Amino acid sequence: MAALKYAGMDDTDSEDELPPGWEERSTKDGWVYYANHEEMKTQWEHPKTGKKKRCAGDLPYGWEQETDEKGQKIYVDHINKRTTYFDPRQAFTVEDVMMKPKRYDGNTAALEILQGRDLSDKVVLITGGNSGIGFETARSFALHGAHVILACRNLSRASKAVGLIQQEWHKARVEAMMCNLASLRSVREFAESFKAKKLPLHILVCNAAVCTQPWSLTEDGLESTFQICHLGHFLLVQCLQDVLRRSAPARVVVVSSESHRFTDLLDSCGKVDLAVLSPPKNEYWSMLAYNRAKLCNILFSNELHRRLSPHGVTSNALHPGNMMYTSIHKSWWLMTFLFTLARPFTKSMQQGAATTVYCAVAPELEGLGGMYFNNCFRCQPSNQAQDLSSAAGLWELSERLVAERSVGIQSL
Repeated sequence: MAALKYAGMDDTDSEDELPPGWEERSTKDGWVYYANHEEMKTQWEHPKTGKKKRCAGDLPYGWEQETDEKGQKIYVDHINKRTTYFDPRQAFTVEDVMMKPKRYDGNTAALEILQGRDLSDKVVLITGGNSGIGFETARSFALHGAHVILACRNLSRASKAVGLIQQEWHKARVEAMMCNLASLRSVREFAESFKAKKLPLHILVCNAAVCTQPWSLTEDGLESTFQICHLGHFLLVQCLQDVLRRSAPARVVVVSSESHRFTDLLDSCGKVDLAVLSPPKNEYWSMLAYNRAKLCNILFSNELHRRLSPHGVTSNALHPGNMMYTSIHKSWWLMTFLFTLARPFTKSMQQGAATTVYCAVAPELEGLGGMYFNNCFRCQPSNQAQDLSSAAGLWELSERLVAERSVGIQSL
């Protein structure tokens, strides 16, 4: 204390109060440092306590860091339309200690998980991002600074979705690109167009799906539910694997469903059977086809993680939550009717997008994959979804199907 008194640093009311001539500042990633204007120096330790601090989280929702005409950092509050040189995070600094991850549940919204996050250095690709859970996922990422690309079959609807997000925040970086998962040719063309942009890819969300579709074959001769929900995404990841590797650490997030528990993919010999996955019309039941496709999603995610995790690319699958009113069941009038009756008790699309967003950005999942999540919690999928031989068998079958319909596709 004698040294502090001699230095004139003991006349403040609080030990955290800075002595004259000192200023508290912060780096973009939230670390606090101290500037001594008299001696023209900076240091990480508080000049009185000797402690290191960091801001609790990233910039609050609606805030953005910019640079003024003099080159100084300023902080813009877009919600309240104000500007300040004071970093708002400095009001909530904490000591440099290990922080426990926050727990989320089925009531959590996607925007809550991203609160304070700055994703301006991330590129996110979402299939089927023009409506439902996919739109809320895209919107949440875009409103937090990410460069978001909607890969959609209907470019007109996707462009309208882009407009809605940009109406909410004029600086949102979001664009639409054509990608029809029912056409392997379209998937390849999309991948080439994406690569031509010379962008990294940090987060790939395999979200697009169809449910309760009448039986039909795609232009590739495969049952449409199987190709749209699984095989199209399989080829998409194959085509973009080199971009994902260069962008590491990168994450693939595959939207599955709890309905994967009510089916299997194996024939009488215990092998993954194409006749089961892509059945003829007389053996087709739309709900069973959806369940099988969702089981494929988990097996694909697990095998993808096994193959790409050594290269810094992880993959996790998820169930977005029970009882959500989306347009995915529009082809079956009974399901639409039942969901209309239950709509007051369903989860919102924002809540439905929460687990997708959690798997895409949660710090505690960095480097981890091959898991299945529900309501932002890790849970155990069905026994077959965890079967390594089924995952390998599905991969080999999928690889053969796309190879037969293409030339020179790179294998993982």
